[in-house]
Amino acid sequence: MAPLDTHAICLLVFLFLVISHHVTSCYTAIFSFGDSLADTGNSVAIDGHSANDAATKLPYGETYFGRPTGRFSDGRLIIDFIAQAMGLPFVRPYLAGGSEEEFRHGVNFAVAGATAMNNSFFREQGIDVTWTPYSLDVQIEWFKQLLHSNPSISGEIGGNDYNHPFFQHEPFDKIRKLVPSVIEAISSAITALVKLGAKNLVVPGNFPIGCVPLYLRQFQSKNVEDYDQKTGCIKWLNEFSVYHNRLLQDELDHLNGVYHNATITYADYYNAAMRIFDSPKQFGFTTPLTGCCRGCGESLCEDPSRYVSWDGLHLTEAAYKTIADGLLQGPARVPSLNQTCSVRQQSSASPNSLKFFTSIDSSRWFDVWNVRES
Repeated sequence: MAPLDTHAICLLVFLFLVISHHVTSCYTAIFSFGDSLADTGNSVAIDGHSANDAATKLPYGETYFGRPTGRFSDGRLIIDFIAQAMGLPFVRPYLAGGSEEEFRHGVNFAVAGATAMNNSFFREQGIDVTWTPYSLDVQIEWFKQLLHSNPSISGEIGGNDYNHPFFQHEPFDKIRKLVPSVIEAISSAITALVKLGAKNLVVPGNFPIGCVPLYLRQFQSKNVEDYDQKTGCIKWLNEFSVYHNRLLQDELDHLNGVYHNATITYADYYNAAMRIFDSPKQFGFTTPLTGCCRGCGESLCEDPSRYVSWDGLHLTEAAYKTIADGLLQGPARVPSLNQTCSVRQQSSASPNSLKFFTSIDSSRWFDVWNVRES
């Protein structure tokens, strides 16, 4: 086969956004992994997962698409804003199937409810497993299979690892002890990608779960000291997110010391979201801590663009765009995508290589990588 000289962006997903034309010229395809923050239709393509039926019905998808698409929002997700900014079509969900041509501009492996840890880990912890079995390791195996079967392509996760046990009322100390294992799973995924040829990875941290309406209802407290006076978010839940992010950054530092030929950097999803909660009106939001679609079908707000949360757990299109803008244009990424692409453009990459931009949902991580043809 003739040598390839193509650029692709691979997202193992959580959140993303708008880029300048200078940046978009770096990539021609997107590959995404993660959970419902990035799922563009995989979960609704799986038989027997009735819990995800909501995303197949209005008002989901109403703002941009005018119909449900399997996305857990009123419109576009971060991955969609990235694709549009690059002049690419929306990324096709892997489980919907597709031809080589349909997958040429990328594939989305993200599945709503997915975790970084596989389900056997949670069963061993005595946690009732009621969610999808398509964890991060499964999604990466799908990607490997696609690389083997389709040589023309060959080269946010972790939030649900906490969501599920939190909502099952597992003791906080037990959930906190899960964090090192979740970080280890993310580290293993990064290692696997580096061994496949990943060169530059940007790994996102977790969001401030203390500002999520579903968490605010689940852990409502009469103690005013539990809440941040400025934002109204629950402090101890946000501190848990900070703990996860600190361990993640420590692990990334370790990996950078091991893999000298790869650059692994941290994207600050936490503060990308917190700037909205700190100053919601600055970004056009009037209702930051209440879901627009309460019960979705029972009560719907008049203007989703004024809300940060769509259904109490997932964000509105407007919030995803704001976070995406921050991630792609500056304050939430290190280094900026502009700098990353500039470095890649100046490098002497071989003519038979593909460059990917990657990210993982719920513990988000991006990766600009180089995979040689075998």
